Amino acid sequence: MTIKGFCVALFALFAIVAAAPDGHAASAREIDAGVHETLDRFFRQVGGARELANKSVGILVFPSVVKAGFGVGGEYGEGALMIEGRNAGYYNTVSASFGFQLGVQARSVIIAFMTPQALRQFRNTSGWKVGADASVAIITIGAGGSIDTNKITSPVVGFILDPKGLMYNLTLEGSKISRISK
Repeated sequence: MTIKGFCVALFALFAIVAAAPDGHAASAREIDAGVHETLDRFFRQVGGARELANKSVGILVFPSVVKAGFGVGGEYGEGALMIEGRNAGYYNTVSASFGFQLGVQARSVIIAFMTPQALRQFRNTSGWKVGADASVAIITIGAGGSIDTNKITSPVVGFILDPKGLMYNLTLEGSKISRISK
């Protein structure tokens, strides 16, 4: 890609992200409300979700992660870590990608830590990278599907809810998750 092409792609990416809904940093109150709404929707729509949440030692919830791309792509979202039903800190997720991509996609991301060791590693790592610091097993569920919690053996599992838009890429690989203050 030439410098001119890269600049055009980068400009297009910024234009897409700026036009995306909720393109601003959320307040603590907005994140908390979004986290609770996302978990409620997850529990209502996915059988076994509440049981999985009860078995986990922590759940990281990003109510809205916006991914946009035009050759060069980027993704950003803010959320909270819930431990025993209480907020244990605010986090953001950021990633960048290159290659064929076009469009905007908003989705909710839920990451469940199933072991104390996995949660401890996440909390003790500054800039936790999916795929480098830990592998996240993405659980795919169709409409009306359910989770068999007895078959989940990974220490960290992820769920991507309500994908909207034209982009196809259901992975968290390469995402960097960092603690933020609100």
